[in-house]
Amino acid sequence: MDKNTITGLVLIGILLVGFSFLSRPSEEQIAAQKRYYDSIAVVQQQEEALKAKTEAALANSKQETAASVADSSALFFNAIHGTDSKVSIQNNVAEITFTTKGGRVYSAMLKDYMAQDKKTPVMLFDGDDASMNFNFYNKEGAIQTKDYFFEAVNKTDSSVTMRLAADSDSYIDFIYTLKPDSYLMNFEIKATGMADKLASTNYVDIDWSQRARQLEKGFTYENRLSELTYKVTGDNVDNLSAAKDDEKKLENRIDWVAFKNQFFSSVFIAEQDFEKVSVKSRMEQQGSGYIKDYSAEMNTFFDPSGKEPTEMYFYFGPNHFKTLKALDKGRTEKWELHRLVYLGWPLIRWINQFITINVFDWLSGWGLSMGIVLLILTIMVKVVVYPATWKTYMSSAKMRVLKPKIDEINKKYPKQEDAMKKQQEVMGLYSQYGVSPMGGCLPMLLQFPILMALFMFVPSAIELRQQSFLWADDLSTYDAFITFPFHIPFLGNHLSLFCLLMTVTNILNTKYTMSMQDTGAQPQMAAMKWMMYLMPIMFLFVLNDYPSGLNYYYFVSTLISVGTMILLRRTTDETKLLAILEAKKKDPKQAKKTGFAARLEAMQKQQELLQQQRQNKK
Repeated sequence: MDKNTITGLVLIGILLVGFSFLSRPSEEQIAAQKRYYDSIAVVQQQEEALKAKTEAALANSKQETAASVADSSALFFNAIHGTDSKVSIQNNVAEITFTTKGGRVYSAMLKDYMAQDKKTPVMLFDGDDASMNFNFYNKEGAIQTKDYFFEAVNKTDSSVTMRLAADSDSYIDFIYTLKPDSYLMNFEIKATGMADKLASTNYVDIDWSQRARQLEKGFTYENRLSELTYKVTGDNVDNLSAAKDDEKKLENRIDWVAFKNQFFSSVFIAEQDFEKVSVKSRMEQQGSGYIKDYSAEMNTFFDPSGKEPTEMYFYFGPNHFKTLKALDKGRTEKWELHRLVYLGWPLIRWINQFITINVFDWLSGWGLSMGIVLLILTIMVKVVVYPATWKTYMSSAKMRVLKPKIDEINKKYPKQEDAMKKQQEVMGLYSQYGVSPMGGCLPMLLQFPILMALFMFVPSAIELRQQSFLWADDLSTYDAFITFPFHIPFLGNHLSLFCLLMTVTNILNTKYTMSMQDTGAQPQMAAMKWMMYLMPIMFLFVLNDYPSGLNYYYFVSTLISVGTMILLRRTTDETKLLAILEAKKKDPKQAKKTGFAARLEAMQKQQELLQQQRQNKK
């Protein structure tokens, strides 16, 4: 092969590579192509699923003859074409709009809550944001309500019946009734004259979906508290993951399914329970205007003869604990919709449910600013936990006044091999003075659930939504003191002032706490101190996207803690405290070791004995 041939081949190769590079599709084109093929796949899956549902329904149906069951297209032939019009019902708190195409809920507006612009009412969903389809069956296949036009009849201000008519004597009614001053809407499905026109299956399949809108300023935190939730009949409430795409086929019967935002929910409730439930949650991109894409497939009881109606409910409203709790009043089987309001782990949830919420409502009834309410509530919590705080402080103070004696023991045993003897003598000293190194731990653990209760309550309190205080225009989301034109990893594009103040007070609290702790016989405390100072800095990155009301609570709580420590330090006479400890040392009753000290000393003696045995073997 000569030089010219090689050169030509190389040039051809370069041209081919260059052409492939320049003609490759852009990322937008690749994404569009992927969406196209995904949409085709979704349609195929839906068709296959519908076919399987139809076959299952007809297999469970009684054996009808061709003459006894009408063709599905001919059955509602007059409803195939029509005008898509909107019909609304309302009460004092909500307005629900329906579309005649499919006879479904088209939009849900909440009158008492404002959108982000603080001018227009909250619209949970509208138009194509949501869809609902009911599958009825007859000999020829599935009757999908989304394909037919309903007629609005029996219309009042708070109720409407959407009718899918085969003829004047044969029809399926969707009856919607909005309860007075309530976000709960009754929904009944009742068949009339359809016994010989539908398959005798005793259920209806339902497909429900909704793209949950971003209703709050902070996408990150709203996304964290937005999740598809459901209640298992006779059991507990559960949910799909809020942090990733998730789906699940539920084996048990379900009371309700909720498409939940941070402060609002769309809930579908079945009086006769849902069965064969499949739920799915998909993440939405930040900036899209949506938080999650929810969908659910299930079936519930349906009587084609019309003797017994299908009883269901919709709840389109706020995640307000007492509003949801009141829906269980008078019911034998409780819905437990109040579990949509996350109040923490069982013990913390109990504290919030029976104490925090009632005290918060009492304070709110005074007409005070929500910032002042949180301040008073924080002070009340600090007063409640003060005895435990004092107990913890006194334990550290006792350790501190004994530090000179601990230092003497450290000098007595400078060698590493004498560490066991040194520790044993230190514990003996504590025992003589009636001091336990763990004396402050139990009081600290006892106050932890109370402090955490408010930490869990504040982000879920819809009362803080769009309530301003000082420079924060909304205590339910972050207060952007500084907005950056770029995104900082782990921090975001803003800096919250309450979060910054909380970080500074935590550093001060760490400084005072560490200055009061005994570091004798603990050389690892240098690394521990470094970690203790690093923690508040980490909080700045973790809590920067959290609600300003939560950071405000944490800031005030920590500030009170710092003030309490300074006050206790100045009012505690450590000379007198040492004298009291010396008196206890002389008292024979105080010579008995504490349980912790006795166990630790026994363990040390055992380890020392084992060490001596190993040395003797050598």
